[in-house]
Amino acid sequence: MSVSPSVPAESAATPANTREIRIAHSPDSDDAFMFYGLATNKVRRPGLKFTHVLTDIETLNQKAISEAFYDVTAISFHAYPYIQDNYALMACGGSVGEGYGPMIVSNRPFTLDEIRKVRIAIPGTLTTAYLTLKLFAPEIETTVVPFDRIIPEVQAGNFEAGLIIHEGQLTYSHSGLHKIIDLGQWWREETGLPLPLGGNAIRRELGDELMLTVTNALRESIQHGLEHRDEALAYAMQFARDLDHDLANKFVGMYVNERTLNYGDDGREAIRKLLSLGHERGIIPHPVKVDFIG
Repeated sequence: MSVSPSVPAESAATPANTREIRIAHSPDSDDAFMFYGLATNKVRRPGLKFTHVLTDIETLNQKAISEAFYDVTAISFHAYPYIQDNYALMACGGSVGEGYGPMIVSNRPFTLDEIRKVRIAIPGTLTTAYLTLKLFAPEIETTVVPFDRIIPEVQAGNFEAGLIIHEGQLTYSHSGLHKIIDLGQWWREETGLPLPLGGNAIRRELGDELMLTVTNALRESIQHGLEHRDEALAYAMQFARDLDHDLANKFVGMYVNERTLNYGDDGREAIRKLLSLGHERGIIPHPVKVDFIG
């Protein structure tokens, strides 16, 4: 699906010497928060016009693989190996779980041994949630379900368990579900590292100079949101599915913070380790070369 953000109207005419930069990201409160500065023209770059398309993350993963259409696209890190020839990773804009992340939830308690034998609803095979799940339990059976339908499907008894992402991490208990395991916590215990979930990739065809300019503009947009939190959060609330103000503020704080401005050495190490383990375990079919812009 595509959703148009609520931003000030721009003039229909774009000057001939203006370069359009097409940005695609998910209609989630954390992404909306970090892109607030760019989407509302609080952050500008001379000669560049930023246009935004909002689509769910698994669709963006698939589009990046098949089309390489957007200049900047949010992706799951699991998708990066499949687009690395056409895209580089921006050094900012990532969502990183500091000991938290995607969760397996169910209508009833399961042991970790039991949950490995249950068919689980997942939000997509290119999501980092799925990659981490397969690192945790390679044998587990899965079925793809739209991410915003996983909790209702588990509630309805159509699946014994589901792998939840986004705001569901804060609301699952309101739906009467049990947390079986937080894969971000499991990853921290296994590796001592944060769990990198999603990032922003930039099209290599833009060239080094423009890639750096756009990356710096995104970093400035993130910084603007952090420095003008109330305004940015009010904008992001448009996309805060089922969250009140306090929960939306908590969710944004989980995934837009100093780590979003800069992954840090351990954050970059975590990205490389996650993808290299995926390759070593046969989940990702080819070696991964990770390079960062900015």
